[in-house]
Amino acid sequence: RLAQRRVFFQLPVVFFQRAWLPPLCEVEERCFRTLCCKGQPPPRPEYDLVCIGLTGSGKTSLLSRLCSEATDNIGPTTGFSIKAVPFQNAILNVKELGGADSIKKYWSRYYQGSQGVVFVLDSASTDEDLEMARTELHSALQHPQLCTLPFLILANHQDKPAARTTQEIKKYFELEPLARGKSWILEGSSVDNIDAVKQSFTQLIELLEDKDQDTGRI
Repeated sequence: RLAQRRVFFQLPVVFFQRAWLPPLCEVEERCFRTLCCKGQPPPRPEYDLVCIGLTGSGKTSLLSRLCSEATDNIGPTTGFSIKAVPFQNAILNVKELGGADSIKKYWSRYYQGSQGVVFVLDSASTDEDLEMARTELHSALQHPQLCTLPFLILANHQDKPAARTTQEIKKYFELEPLARGKSWILEGSSVDNIDAVKQSFTQLIELLEDKDQDTGRI
C-alpha cells in the first residue's frame, strides 16, 4: 500500500490597491462645471449703422460683397435697405439710404438710433459730383444726431483710372479741420478688394467698442 502523499499548493498572495475615488457629489460637481464651461460662447455685440452716399458711389455693391451676395444687376437703392453684416467680433446692422436727390432730403429721418456712420463716395466721379458729396459729408458730420458718432469714410472705386487718392480726398473734403475731435477713418475701397473693405470695417468696430467703453456700456 502506497503511502498517501499530500501535496500543498501555495497560492501567491496578491495585494490589490484600490484607487481613491472622490465622493459622488464631487464627481457630479466636476461634470456640471465641465458642461457649464463648454456652453455656448457669448453673443457678439450688434451695432446699428447708417450708410449714406450719392447714387453711384457703390454702397449697395460693397455691402452685398461683405454679405457674400451676388452683385450682378444691382440698381440704385430706392428708399432704404438693411443688411446684417457679420464680423468675427461683432454684427453690424447697416441701414443703407438711397442717394438720389429725391431721397437725400429725407436722410435725417433715418438717423435716430444710429451708433456709427458709413459714408461712401465715388473717388473717380466728376468734380461736380465730388463737390456734392463733400457738401453731404459736411452736413452729416455736423448733424446733431451724427456728430458724436464714429465715421467710416470710404473713397470707393479706387480700381478706376480716374480715382483720386485718399490724401487728395482728405485735402479736398477738408477733413482735418472739419472732423477735429471726432472719431473717423478714411480708407480707399473697391469691390475688387473686399478684404481691404473688411479691414476698414474692422477699424470702425474698434471705434464703436471704444465709444462703448467710454459711455460705460461694456
